[in-house]
Amino acid sequence: MNTNKTFRKGFVFKTYEAPHKSPFDTLFEIFKELITHTSGDFEEAISWLRELDKEYELTTPDYTIEDFIEDLKRKGYLREEIDPDGNGTLAITAKTERAIRQQALDQIFGKIKRSGQGNHKSKSPGIGDEHTGDFRSYQFGDALDKVSMTESLKNAQINHGISDFTLSEDDLVVEETLHKSQMSTVLMIDISHSMILYGEDRITPAKKVAMALAELITTRYPKDTLDILVFGNDAWRIDIKDLPYLKVGPYHTNTVAGLQLAMDLLRRKRNTNKQIFMITDGKPSCLRLPDGQYYKNSMGLDTHIVNKCYMMAQQARKLHIPITTFMIARDEYLMQFVREFTYANQGKAFYTGIKGLGEMIFEDYETNRKKRIKG
Repeated sequence: MNTNKTFRKGFVFKTYEAPHKSPFDTLFEIFKELITHTSGDFEEAISWLRELDKEYELTTPDYTIEDFIEDLKRKGYLREEIDPDGNGTLAITAKTERAIRQQALDQIFGKIKRSGQGNHKSKSPGIGDEHTGDFRSYQFGDALDKVSMTESLKNAQINHGISDFTLSEDDLVVEETLHKSQMSTVLMIDISHSMILYGEDRITPAKKVAMALAELITTRYPKDTLDILVFGNDAWRIDIKDLPYLKVGPYHTNTVAGLQLAMDLLRRKRNTNKQIFMITDGKPSCLRLPDGQYYKNSMGLDTHIVNKCYMMAQQARKLHIPITTFMIARDEYLMQFVREFTYANQGKAFYTGIKGLGEMIFEDYETNRKKRIKG
């Protein structure tokens, strides 16, 4: 009797089946997107969700929008509040804010290869704690904990044989490591009225980028710092938790005030590596004068305002703070201003639309993080 069995190896291809999602998970993904567009307005987001439900039949008789709202409250994504008129309202919680930032991170930086380390590498090998996988001969002064025992023992066996095993200094090898650097970043977001003009919502993509960058830094690079500020007629710092509620205002663009605040924030940081990211779509059109009055001019590029911007760029350069401008506009005269501004700072500029903004900011963030800037 032939008991031999034939074993075959190979690949089996099956029709792709999307992972199962519960009705809550499906609605929650859409809700997070809507709550971002409505700047945290729960009632407006739910109203949009109901309209989408009518068109695409997102719910069933067994799970309705009302069931979804109850689940949001039960899971801690909603809280009940009392408005000034004494009426009860619903508002999102810190748990929802975190979920929105995580979704922004997944959408924008979803292709990032995660690593277990929480810091960035510089280009220079030396005494550090990020392993490279490369080895070199032991040199006097190398820390003993950097010696690779596995590679050193292998060298000893090759050089001296197993019968007369000896481990000498010449057998020792050290694994190369990289210094880890830390970065302090200020992200400036233009909230002038032009960010929603011309039928294009530019503030929501900028807001998503800020949330994704904040989530990336706090989870992957916790030793880095990120400050976020907005600038219109004036500039002010906002907390990460405030990002979902960010709106544009009836403002002009006071770029100088934003740069002044950004440099003030960075002066207080101990990290050597510092940088400013600026997201804007318009020209500088406003200055705050010493007497508190505003000097505004939206007609073309005002020489007085523009020269103040160049001065701020030069000042940042002296402080070794590179400025990267992400210009969401294609007007040639505005691009020329950004070129001259970038030259004054010796920084970088990207002329882009709202598509791909997040990927470019991440790439530039990673590139700058590998540099060691001498203060």
